[in-house]
Amino acid sequence: MPGWACLTISNLERRMNITSFAQRVFLSLFLLSAPAVWANQQVIPSAPQLAAKSYVLLDAASGKVLVENNGDQRLPPASLTKLMTAYIATLEIRKGKIGEQDLVPISEHAWRTGGAASGGSTMFLPLNSQATVDDLLHGVIIQSGNDASIALAEYIAGSEDAFADMMNETAARLGMSNSHFMNATGLPHPEHYSSAHDMAILARAIINEDQQHYAIYAQKEFLWNNIKQGNRNLLLWRDKTVDGLKTGHTEEAGYCLVASAVRDGARMITSVFGTVSESARAAETQKLLTYGFRFFETRTFYKQGQELAQAQVWKGAVRQVKAGLASDLSLTLPKGQLEKLQAGMVFNPQLTAPIAQGDVIGKVEVKLGEEVVHSTDLIALDAVEEGSFFRRLWDSISLFFFGLFN
Repeated sequence: MPGWACLTISNLERRMNITSFAQRVFLSLFLLSAPAVWANQQVIPSAPQLAAKSYVLLDAASGKVLVENNGDQRLPPASLTKLMTAYIATLEIRKGKIGEQDLVPISEHAWRTGGAASGGSTMFLPLNSQATVDDLLHGVIIQSGNDASIALAEYIAGSEDAFADMMNETAARLGMSNSHFMNATGLPHPEHYSSAHDMAILARAIINEDQQHYAIYAQKEFLWNNIKQGNRNLLLWRDKTVDGLKTGHTEEAGYCLVASAVRDGARMITSVFGTVSESARAAETQKLLTYGFRFFETRTFYKQGQELAQAQVWKGAVRQVKAGLASDLSLTLPKGQLEKLQAGMVFNPQLTAPIAQGDVIGKVEVKLGEEVVHSTDLIALDAVEEGSFFRRLWDSISLFFFGLFN
């Protein structure tokens, strides 16, 4: 049986007309985290030790955690909670369930809990007034308004408690396994918690799923009802590559910041919990961003749906099926390692029609030396219907004799 077909990633990237790869039975793979695989390939400096309770550095393209300390520890997230509030609101807008120009009434609960008299972050919404969904979304993201968060929650779900249920369902869908929400604001509650890793996962979803609304996170100030308030994310002023996301602070949580930046086409996400001051959360976050961009690089080699190869099909109306990826193939490695990668494609043996579009028909394996650093599904880009009676009969005979001699 032919061997495993491989090319360096850089060569694979240039060869867009690949038409055949060796087929073999797929062997079990070890999907190793990036730091573990690459540690013995290239020595890079130790990650910075931050003055924070927990933190994570995440590569946005691949979702790989590059640096973490107590990343899964359950901690009070304070106003980082509003990332979930805003995320659900934008989901509802994209689904057409609410409109950006819908007028939202400001209830007594929103006013008393999050208004001017509450002593917390507020948009200064008057009792029994109205504000558009779009204005409230800006008030949540830029001004961190507790009143705006509650008003949106009540408009979307009927009550803040019902909205909290939506938050927890959404967290479960995203894989935020160390998060539980009791309100839309992040105001202290013993059963309200999240983790640095979970907030990085949420930030990645916000960035990847809705670029239009993500642009709000980069705005430095927002004026509503003749009251102008600035964004509390100091890095928006200090680092032009930073374009989001959100700060948080309570006495129990300390000063928290989830941030993201893009340099040379690569995006990093940081999540820092429990620093001692507003300036400290910005400075500690900057250390993580500097480390990530200095010592790692990211590349997207293939896009979802791009044809990579064609595989032989038995008993089909056509003899071959186009193969591609179910999702983008993006990898992050220490700088200098990308050119050392080799990629191979492994098709499932004896692909037989009918094959539906999207069916998994094999795997792509990416290796660094002998280590498999990434594996992802190959899918059928087109459907293949069953062939004629005589085609199926002939292929059945061919497969019988093929089995005898192989």
